[in-house]
Amino acid sequence: MSEVKSTVHVSVMPDEVLKYINPQPGQVVVDGTLGGAGHAKMIASRLVPGGCLIGLDRDSVPLQRAEETLKGLPVVLAQSNFCDLPEILEQIDGVDCVDAILLDLGLSSDQLADRSRGFSFNSDGPLDLRFDVDHGEPAWKLLGRLSEQTLADLIYQYGEERFSRRIARKIIETRRSAPIKTASQLAELVRSCVPVERGRKNAIDPATRTFQALRIAVNEELKSLEIALKRFPEVLKPGGILAIISFHSLEDRRVKEAFRNDDRYEVVTPRALTASPEEIEVNPRSRSAKLRVARRV
Repeated sequence: MSEVKSTVHVSVMPDEVLKYINPQPGQVVVDGTLGGAGHAKMIASRLVPGGCLIGLDRDSVPLQRAEETLKGLPVVLAQSNFCDLPEILEQIDGVDCVDAILLDLGLSSDQLADRSRGFSFNSDGPLDLRFDVDHGEPAWKLLGRLSEQTLADLIYQYGEERFSRRIARKIIETRRSAPIKTASQLAELVRSCVPVERGRKNAIDPATRTFQALRIAVNEELKSLEIALKRFPEVLKPGGILAIISFHSLEDRRVKEAFRNDDRYEVVTPRALTASPEEIEVNPRSRSAKLRVARRV
């Protein structure tokens, strides 16, 4: 298990989250992606007296850290996928539905900083990429067994990477002589296949899309989101709020379509909200964040 260090994660769009979640004393609110617990602390402090925040995360490390961060606040913490929220609520006495749910999807800065997990491109640790290291298949094993066609499709569909076939071909060629086991190995391989975006301000690392694709596949992130969007109305009170922050189009598209097409949801934000220039200046990660909010009909 990774060493538990102080959080370096900065919560995205805190003011907007507070505005739309609007936590009140006595309410029950779920933070389904606890991470650095920034959103959770902000919300939980407003639920007193009589309320409770339920904090979930698939990764055990932020849960351990949150026990200290949220000490003295009314919280219940559980290691779980947010799509299993109905089952989690069955285990909590007196709670069968909630007033609001928040999801801040994707990778946290703490996970990126943990060089033992492979999320950082320059890490020489195992290319794992799992949120829950006790379940599922690490990314390096996935790279070792998938066919060239399947790898190309995965990188294209989940990473929207137009050089996916070139990358998949190079992975197959490389693994014939030695397995690709570290993040730095994979990052260098991908960079050799993808032209650098010259002259573009804030150009992303060429390895970004491939790492995103593998992380999504390993953790079944889109499947979890789709299941959650269908299940959350079962446990949201009438008038309850669902707020979701996404960081790429694959997630945002699913949230947008669910909010518009499921008649149990009423769209609160017709357009996705984005971070202010001031926030982006101090927290560049917020640049790609989109917040959508719906109300349970």
